[in-house]
Amino acid sequence: MRHTVRLKGVIVGYSELENIDETLGRAWGLFRPGMGYDLVQPIFRLFAEAVPLDGSAKNASVLQRYYNARDALELELQDQHGRVIRTSGIHIADYREEEGEAAIELDVLIKDPAYWTTRTT
Repeated sequence: MRHTVRLKGVIVGYSELENIDETLGRAWGLFRPGMGYDLVQPIFRLFAEAVPLDGSAKNASVLQRYYNARDALELELQDQHGRVIRTSGIHIADYREEEGEAAIELDVLIKDPAYWTTRTT
């Protein structure tokens, strides 16, 4: 099922959210950036800077900047019918600079019980 991430009506990108952990209320999957991704990419690159893939130490101050900036975006997740899905967190892990074009993933915490009752895996 296609999910759309929007920023004040602008399409940021899409994901099928092909992986789920209903007990955690978490869904994630490959992310396909849309035209609006350029508006938010610098914020999600902060996370990649703060949490390097090589296992080196996290940068706590950059990570806090990321969380503050991400939360201020007020991103919205929509289902394939354009209905808003209530979330408690939307994260885009963008490690394309480090790992190549396929290294971008959408990860969401979904607090909408209706989503889980209608979700088919």
